[in-house]
Amino acid sequence: MVYTISGIRFPAVSPLCNRSRSNFVGNRCSNISLLPTKDSFSRKIFAGKSSPDSDSSSLTVAASNKILVPGSQGDGSLSLTDQLDNPETVLKDPQGLHDVDNQTMENDKKLKDEEHFVESIRGYNEVQHEQESAASSLVGDDSRAQGKKPSVHIAKTITIEKDEVRPRTIPPPGPGHGIYEIDPLLNNYREHLDYRYGQYKKLREAIDKNEGGLEVFSRGYEKFGFIRSDTGITYREWAPGAKSAALIGDFNNWNPNADVMTRNEFGVWEIFLPNNADGSPPIPHGSRVKIRMDTPSGIKDSIPAWIKFSVQAPGEIPYNGIYYDPPEEEKYVFKYPQPKRPKSLRIYEAHVGMSSTEPKINTYANFRDDVLPRIKKLGYNAVQIMAIQEHSYYASFGYHVTNFFAPSSRCGTPDDLKSLIDKAHELGLLVLMDIVHSHASNNVLDGLNLFDGTDSHYFHSGSRGYHWMWDSRLFNYGSWEVIRYLLSNARWWLEEYKFDGFRFDGVTSMMYTHHGLQVAFTGNYTEYFGLATDVDAVVYLMLVNDVIHGLFPEAVSIGEDVSGMPAFCIPVQDGGVGFDYRLHMAIADKWIELLKKKDEDWRMGDIVHTLTNRRWLEKCVSYAESHDQALVGDKTIAFWLMDKDMYDFMALDRPSTPLVDRGIALHKMIRLITMGLGGEGYLNFMGNEFGHPEWIDFPRGDQHLPDGRIILGNNNSYDKCRRRFDLGDAEYLRYHGMQEFDRAMQHIEETYCFMTSEHQYVSRKDEGDKVIVFERGNLVFVFNFHWTNSYSDYRVGCFKPGKYKIVLDSDDALFGGFNRIDHSAEYFSFDGWYDKRPRSFLVYAPCRTAVVYALVEDEPEPVKH
Repeated sequence: MVYTISGIRFPAVSPLCNRSRSNFVGNRCSNISLLPTKDSFSRKIFAGKSSPDSDSSSLTVAASNKILVPGSQGDGSLSLTDQLDNPETVLKDPQGLHDVDNQTMENDKKLKDEEHFVESIRGYNEVQHEQESAASSLVGDDSRAQGKKPSVHIAKTITIEKDEVRPRTIPPPGPGHGIYEIDPLLNNYREHLDYRYGQYKKLREAIDKNEGGLEVFSRGYEKFGFIRSDTGITYREWAPGAKSAALIGDFNNWNPNADVMTRNEFGVWEIFLPNNADGSPPIPHGSRVKIRMDTPSGIKDSIPAWIKFSVQAPGEIPYNGIYYDPPEEEKYVFKYPQPKRPKSLRIYEAHVGMSSTEPKINTYANFRDDVLPRIKKLGYNAVQIMAIQEHSYYASFGYHVTNFFAPSSRCGTPDDLKSLIDKAHELGLLVLMDIVHSHASNNVLDGLNLFDGTDSHYFHSGSRGYHWMWDSRLFNYGSWEVIRYLLSNARWWLEEYKFDGFRFDGVTSMMYTHHGLQVAFTGNYTEYFGLATDVDAVVYLMLVNDVIHGLFPEAVSIGEDVSGMPAFCIPVQDGGVGFDYRLHMAIADKWIELLKKKDEDWRMGDIVHTLTNRRWLEKCVSYAESHDQALVGDKTIAFWLMDKDMYDFMALDRPSTPLVDRGIALHKMIRLITMGLGGEGYLNFMGNEFGHPEWIDFPRGDQHLPDGRIILGNNNSYDKCRRRFDLGDAEYLRYHGMQEFDRAMQHIEETYCFMTSEHQYVSRKDEGDKVIVFERGNLVFVFNFHWTNSYSDYRVGCFKPGKYKIVLDSDDALFGGFNRIDHSAEYFSFDGWYDKRPRSFLVYAPCRTAVVYALVEDEPEPVKH
């Protein structure tokens, strides 16, 4: 949680010292390197947060009651989809928007005006000839030789060599009608969906005409920020609200008069710094840089928006931008190919900083050497890493991003992160990034907020641009340059760091103007396709999935959506949003709901319905719990089940308690049935596989509220901000049995691939017996949730005839069970309909036990526990 006092966001821990503004922007003469050293990562991190009053914006747009376009901006400003649909109205009468009911989605009228409008809002299409000649004499310009219009000057040496070897293209938009065949109910909302797809196609066409296509458009990092060439460094920044700008840093002793930038007609500031006389770069690698701007909010120093690395210096609160361009011999070179996308995803969700068993911030190197082999051994095939994008506030869990192109410097350098990813690929693990494009940090000093002095730069102005629950800024997905920035950001992580895909955070907040706050989604389609839908945001999601899947066919995209938006995981060409998977978020909420009830109040039908309630042909990643349930103030499943007994009765050399016995049994059953029925992928947050006994509590100091109250912190302790993997490894503790069960569960899925089997049938949901039986692939799952009743010769239905054997038993002594089932027994089916299945066989079903039976056909090698 973040506490705000008089508009100031306080750090999680006390600052080392207070710094005045004169100190912050003062003269710094030496070329100080802020690159982290090997021993610097155990130090405490201090992050300052600022929260300016949104009412002080210098750019306030009057609201218009005439805006009726779905996804139009409630603050009265014009969304890009509105503008593209009627550019003439925008140019002549910004307040004169009309109802769109009579507008057709495929209309190409007023093409000339539209082209003129797109150029005016995007800029950079035809840079003045004099500027071209001057710049190309310094840095070269090969885009004209290829017959393309340069949007800004690109240094001649900036190329993507692998593109030349393996050309990559993004397919053009399709007809967009496939969703109506998949879900006929969508025909009732065809007007909205056709409008949405029409806006997507128009935006694709505008990008093709004015930027050379989505492939070129998504390489904004080759145009903005720092671009190195043979002759020097070019720096560009989009800041239309600034009145003047200068590049400052260690390299010029922070002299704002030394390197003054020039502005073009579209608000892009630019400067070229030639190499030093000895041929060395004008900005040394590892030195600090910022841009000083005279803005409507006053003089401010900001970290460049496209910065690739930023570091918090000891004794300072705001971060510093770092010019990161190591010599070629120091750059990390990837050695291992990226793995192919697996048929089913088994994701280990991890946070590098808290992945140590010691109370400290862990490093990329330690995670690479210690945690990745653990993940591989547990049987997961993908690791999803949180908090990669730089965030000055550690306790935000990485979700208040300040520098979108920079990896978190708390854990190491960019090359350290690359080494981690390469090691994962060597182990055959996919590396997914938890990417945040749904909002941004409220910080002014080291983030994007008020970057050019206006609150409408990267974000919506006024209340539309502020998330009151998250205390963060909300992007304007209708802005051309915001789209360029975010698309390029997604591509940057895939291209530069070899990530294998993304888990997009907060997608529900993006897709609706109410952000899903205080809204209960019931599944009624009117909740998805109306005026509350932010069409600009949905179109952006379609574009980013185009980039991901078009340029990186093996990449995975997962969306965190709690609303159940139809067609969310249908390809864009068919009219869908284009994600590969949706996070099945309702499952975790259901388990918490049930854990608050008595065992006899658990309803088997309710459990099955929640686990199987997903849209046809739309894949889901299920999870029983994630990092959300592990945070302080909430409880993990293990803690709900065993409470304080986890601290005193988990050693095998002392008697257990009924609470611990129940907790261990249900912990295993909950996780297995979630994987068995919940979707086509599975996710686990690190440590939860063995029932981690502690919650997550980031280091924080006492908070003094304006009313005089004090909220006590934890004395800036890292004790609860780590993972006690040693508990799961200790064979003398009951945690070890829980970990071994999770490991066996992953390997069973690897062997039988049941999550992606097309055959799934639930044959029994017995409320009296508290039994659930279902088939998935050639496996039969039998769950007995009854607290006391065990059943001998219990008949379970099956589809295929033959011999069945036990391949997983939660009651196995290895997993902390009571060993009540004979694993050498064989089970033969006999004909005759039972539970609507043509065959059945008899089993022993002990209480609070889950058993998986496999059909013995082409018998695979036995799973080694």
